[in-house]
Amino acid sequence: MGRDAEFEAALRKLRGEKADISQEAAEIQDYIETLERLPKAKMLDLFQRRYIRSVLIAFGLMVFQQFGGINGICFYTSSIFEQAGFPTRLGMIIYAVLQVVITALNAPIVDRAGRKPLLLVSATGLVVGCLITAVSFYLKVHNLAQEAVPVLAVVGIMVYIGSFSAGMGAMPWVVMSEIFPINIKGVAGGMATLVNWFGAWAVSYTFNFLMSWSSYGTFIIYAAINALAIVFVIVIVPETKGKTLEQIQAVVNP
Repeated sequence: MGRDAEFEAALRKLRGEKADISQEAAEIQDYIETLERLPKAKMLDLFQRRYIRSVLIAFGLMVFQQFGGINGICFYTSSIFEQAGFPTRLGMIIYAVLQVVITALNAPIVDRAGRKPLLLVSATGLVVGCLITAVSFYLKVHNLAQEAVPVLAVVGIMVYIGSFSAGMGAMPWVVMSEIFPINIKGVAGGMATLVNWFGAWAVSYTFNFLMSWSSYGTFIIYAAINALAIVFVIVIVPETKGKTLEQIQAVVNP
């Protein structure tokens, strides 16, 4: 913003008094000048041919992240445990501890394993977790092997939550931040976030209606959506790990 002295002082404070900041300062200035030369993006620009695959990737990941059932299951975990006959308090403690541990362990793995493998492993785990939970409620509804119902329910939910925390929770946001050219990042990111929160509302709003219709059917639907997410990631989503924006754009828009 023309405050060069303050800019350099802030950068030196961040990097250390003895650090050589000249190269980084020049790169930041070049980035800003490049950004200012580019035309201001509008929402309709997202539908230009050169951006359409980036939009499909980012919006698709957001749709699958939410419509795979995460907010319905998260918001109503205690209700799920209660319906399955598992102690609610104990179930919620296990749930919270598992989520924190898996998320913490996953943080250093992201740049080593890559985005696409984590998405695939995560989506596969989501399918398995949904199917286990579906089996639990199927047994409960049909009065079969009742002693196994609580155990299967808690195992299914824990597999689901652990799998979500391992990849599908964070990776759509990471890929979204990497997939768009700098001139449309703001508009595209805002629209992708809108899609994400619309999905969060839709899933949390419909969850109880679906459970009233069919408890095991609800989880089968979520399993099917997460299975489609696996296909989507394999076919559409590129690996962005370690790639520059130019390299990513060459893959997305060959």
